[in-house]
Amino acid sequence: MRKSYRYLAAWLMAVLFSIAANAQTVTVSGTVRNESSKESVPSVSVRIKGTEQGTYTDPNGEFSLKVTKLPVTLVFTSIGYLDQEVTVSDASKPISVDFKVNNALGQEVVIAATRAPQRIIESPVTVERMSSSAIRSNPAATYYEGLANLKGVDVHTASLTFRTVTTRGFVSSGNTRLNQLVDGMDNQAPGLNFAVSSIVGLTEQDVDNIEILSGASSALYGSGGMNGTVLISSKNPFKYQGLSYNIKQGIMHVDGKQRSAAPYYNWSMRYAKAINDKWAFKITGELTKGNDWQADDYRNKQQLGILSSVVGGNRTNDPNFNGINQYGDETNFNMDAFSFYIQDQTRRGILAQTGNGVDIVNLLNTYYGAIGNPTYPTNAQRDGFYTFAPFGAINVAPGVTLLNVLNNPALKPAIDQMFPAYNGLKNGYYRNTSVSRTGYNEKDLVDYNTLNVKLTGALHWKITDKIEASWNTYFGTGTTVYTGANRYSLRGFKMAQHKLEVKANNWMLRGYTIQENAGDSYIGDAVGSFMNEAYRPSSVWFPTYLLTFSEVRRAMGQGLVPTQSDITLHNSLRDVLDYATINPYNGLAIPGSPRFLPGTPQFNAAAKQIKSTPVNKPGGSKFLDKSDLWAGEGQLNLSDALHFSDKVEVIAGAQWKQWVMNSQGTIFADTTGPIKINEIGGYVQLKKKFLNDVLTLIASGRYDKQTNFEGKFTPRVAAVIRVAKDNNIRLSYQTSYRFPSNQNQYISLRIGGQSSYLIGCLPEFQSFYKLNSTKIGYTAASVTAYRAGTIADSSRLVVANYKEVVPETVKSYEIGYKGIIGKRLLVDAYFYYSKYDNFLIAEAVVQGATTGFKYETYSNFSSNSLSYTQNSARTVKSTGWGIGIEYKVIQNFMLYGNLFSDVLRDVAPGEVTFFNAPKYRYNIGVRNDNVCKNIGFNIVMRWQDNNYYEGTFVSGTLPYFASVDAQVTYKPKGTKSTFRVGGTNLGNNYYRTGYGSPAVGGLYYLSYGYNL
Repeated sequence: MRKSYRYLAAWLMAVLFSIAANAQTVTVSGTVRNESSKESVPSVSVRIKGTEQGTYTDPNGEFSLKVTKLPVTLVFTSIGYLDQEVTVSDASKPISVDFKVNNALGQEVVIAATRAPQRIIESPVTVERMSSSAIRSNPAATYYEGLANLKGVDVHTASLTFRTVTTRGFVSSGNTRLNQLVDGMDNQAPGLNFAVSSIVGLTEQDVDNIEILSGASSALYGSGGMNGTVLISSKNPFKYQGLSYNIKQGIMHVDGKQRSAAPYYNWSMRYAKAINDKWAFKITGELTKGNDWQADDYRNKQQLGILSSVVGGNRTNDPNFNGINQYGDETNFNMDAFSFYIQDQTRRGILAQTGNGVDIVNLLNTYYGAIGNPTYPTNAQRDGFYTFAPFGAINVAPGVTLLNVLNNPALKPAIDQMFPAYNGLKNGYYRNTSVSRTGYNEKDLVDYNTLNVKLTGALHWKITDKIEASWNTYFGTGTTVYTGANRYSLRGFKMAQHKLEVKANNWMLRGYTIQENAGDSYIGDAVGSFMNEAYRPSSVWFPTYLLTFSEVRRAMGQGLVPTQSDITLHNSLRDVLDYATINPYNGLAIPGSPRFLPGTPQFNAAAKQIKSTPVNKPGGSKFLDKSDLWAGEGQLNLSDALHFSDKVEVIAGAQWKQWVMNSQGTIFADTTGPIKINEIGGYVQLKKKFLNDVLTLIASGRYDKQTNFEGKFTPRVAAVIRVAKDNNIRLSYQTSYRFPSNQNQYISLRIGGQSSYLIGCLPEFQSFYKLNSTKIGYTAASVTAYRAGTIADSSRLVVANYKEVVPETVKSYEIGYKGIIGKRLLVDAYFYYSKYDNFLIAEAVVQGATTGFKYETYSNFSSNSLSYTQNSARTVKSTGWGIGIEYKVIQNFMLYGNLFSDVLRDVAPGEVTFFNAPKYRYNIGVRNDNVCKNIGFNIVMRWQDNNYYEGTFVSGTLPYFASVDAQVTYKPKGTKSTFRVGGTNLGNNYYRTGYGSPAVGGLYYLSYGYNL
C-alpha cells in the first residue's frame, strides 16, 4: 500500500512540475495606432493565431498578452480596419502596430440573417445595419430615432421617447408584427406585447451595433416576425473598457407654438473594466428629459368603436364635435335616439306598474291625433291630455279609469318629463342631430414631463478561452405617451430584464426574465370623460339639454320667445349646461357643478382622483400591470461541434417562453388571477456552398406551439449567387406567422367615455358578452347606416359573423442585389411580394345593452360598442421595393440615400388593416467624418408621401412631409473629447407620423463627449 502511495506521489509531482514548466510564460505588450492619424485605437482584438487566446487594446490603444513561447504570431482585427498579422520574436520591447483603415464598402459583419456571422454583402436576405461609429455620427437626438434613416424602415413617433420601428408596412405606435431583441432577449413589455421603444434596454454609450432584418423572419426568430426583427447588441466589457460619457443639452419648442421654449437633456455614461483575464464588468446609465411634443390636432372626427374618420366642423358649428386630441367629447347622444330611449323607458315603467294595462305612448298618439297633431302644442293642449274625456270612459280596473291612472301622483311626474321628448321626436325638432359633451385638451390631461432613466450592469466570466458566462441586468423607468385605441400616459412605467448566459463559439444557452410595472399609468381619454362626469354627470347633462331644447323649440313655434337658429340654440344650451347652476329657460336648478377649468383646485382634485382609481372601477383611468415574461433558449452549431463544417453548416436551436399576465382586471380578463400562456419552439438551419463558393444555399425551418393555438411550421429557403467579386444576387422564399397577441386574446378594456370595449378574440368572450346568444352583435358600419335612418328601419343592420381565430401567416418572395461597383459605389436593391392568409384584423360590432333588441343599437345609451380580433376571409397581398446607395465621392465625402415603397392590395371594403405605409419614402444625405482639421459633419433629409393612416384612435390621410437632420462634430487632436452641435427637423416644420400622435417640431442641441 505504501509503495502504491509513493508511486502516486511521484506521479503527482511529475504532473505539477510539468504544469509549472508549461506555466512559464512571457508577456508581449504594445500599442496600436491609426496609421493615418497616429491616434491610439482602442478595442482592437489581439489574438494568438490559430487559438482562441487573446485580449483587447485598452482606451489608450495598449495591450499586454501572456504567451507560452516565442516567436508568436498575433492577429489584430477591428471593425473599420484591415486585419493585420505581426510576428513577435522578442518580448523585451513593446511593439507598435500601425493599423490601416479599411475603406472598402460592404464589409460589415452581420448575424441577423442566419444567426451566424457573415459579411453583410453576402446576406441571403435584406439586412440594414447601424454600427457604433454610425451612431456617433448620427444627427438624430438618439440612436433609436436615427433608425428612420435606414432603407425600408419607418418610425412612428407617439412621444419624444416612444418611437416604434417597423419595416414593410404596418406603421403604428406599438408594433406586434416586429420582434425586437436586445442582446438576444425579447424586448417586449409583457403586458403590451411590443417593445416600448428604447425606454428599456441599452444606453447609447453601450450600443455596439443594430441590425434590422426586413420582412418575414419567423423561421429563425419565432412568432411576431411578420415584418422584421431588430437586433440590438451591447459592447463586451473585455473588449470595450474605460470610462465614456456624453452630455447633450438641447432646446425644443423654439417657436412657442405648442408651449414656451423648453430644455432637452440627454446624459449618458459607461464604465467597463477587465479585472483580469477572467473577469470583467460594466455599468451604464442614461437620463433623457424634456417637455414632450404635444398632440394638438383639434379637428373633428366621427367615430363608432374603432371605426373613425376625420370630418369637417368645429365646436361652434357642430353640436357633435369630437376633437381628435380633445377628450370627454367622445361621450355623445343622438337627440332622436335619446328621446326614443326616454319615452321607451317611461313606457316600460308604466306598463310594469299597471300590469301592462297602460301604454303611455299609444295613449299620447291617440290624444294628439284627436286634437289635430299640432307641431307646437300649447301648454293647454299638453295639459288636456290629463282631462281627455274619452280616457275617462275607459276602465283599466274596477272603478279605475285611464284618467285616474294618468293623474296618479306616482306616475304623472314621469309622464310630464316625457312630454318634451315625445313632442320633439314626434314633430321632428331634433333633425336627427347628435350632441357631445365638451372636451378637454390633451395637454391638460396627459403628463408631458417626459423622463427616461436607464441603468444596466453586467458581470462577465471567461470560464475558459472558449467559454464565457455573463449576468446582465437592464432597468428602465420613465414617463411617456403611447397612442393606441386611446392616448395612454405611461407615468412611472418600469421594466427590468435579467439574463444569465453561457456561450462559446459554437453553442449558447441563456435564460432571462422581463418584469413589468405600469406604475401610475393611466388612460388620458378617460380622464377627460370622467372629468365631465365629476362636475355634471351625463345622466343630468343630456336629459336637461334635450328636454330644454324641445321646450324652447316648442315655445319658438308658438311665438312665445324670439326665433333663433338651431346652432345658436345648441351653443347657448352648451354654455348653460357647462357653466350655469340655474337653467335660464325654466328657472330650475341644474344638479352638479359648473365645468372644472384646467388648473383650478376642483380640476386638480378630480384629476388626481380619476388618475389614481383603477380603470375597472367607476370613474377610474389607471391601469395596473405587473406582467412577466420568462424565457429560456439554446443554440448549437452542429457542424462545428461534430467537425463537418467543411461540408455543410448546421445550426439548431430551441426556445421556451411563458407570459404571466397580471393586470388585476384593468387590461386583461384576469380578475380571478394571473393568466399564463406558454410557447415552445425549435428551429434548424442548413447552409452549404457550391461551385467554388459561387452559389450558397440556406434552408431553415421552425416549429412553434402556443397554449391556445395549434402549432405552426415556418420554412425558409434562400440562395446567394456571386456574379462577381463583392457582387451578389439573393433569392428567398420566406414564411412567417404570428399568434394573436396576449392582448388580442385576453384584453378586456373599456375605452372612450361610453360603453365601448376592447375584448378578447377567444370564444369565451363571445359567450361572456352573449354575442352568440341573446345580445347579437351587428357590424359597426351597418349600425352607422341604421342610425342615419329611422329607428323603425332596422333592416340596415347586418349581423357580425364571429369565427374562431387562427394564427396569421405570410409567404414572402424576394429578389435582391447587393454589390460594389468601381470600389466607390455600393448598391443594395430588393423587390418582394407577400401573401397574407388569415390576416388578423379588428372587427367592430354593436349590440343592444339590455334586451339585445335591434332598436337598442340606435342609441349610444342603450348599446355597447365592442371590438375584437378576427381573421380576414380573403388573402391580402403586399408588394414593395427599395434601393439604397453609398457613394464615396472625393476626400472622404460619402453620399448616401435610399428610396422605397410598400403597397397593400386586395383588402375587403370595411376591413381595418393598419398597414399605414406611405407609398413612397426616401432619405438622402452626405457625410464626412474629417472634412477639415478633425471637423466632420452629417446631414440627411427624410421625405414621405401622403399616407392614409388607420388607427384604433382615428383614421385619415396624413399629409406628406420632409425633415432635415444635421450634425457637426469636432474632435481636438490628441484628446479623447468630442464636441457636437446639431439638430433634428431643422426647419421646425411640424409633422405627424400617425393620427392622435403629437406634432413633432425641431430639436437643437450641443454635446460634449469623452472617449466616445
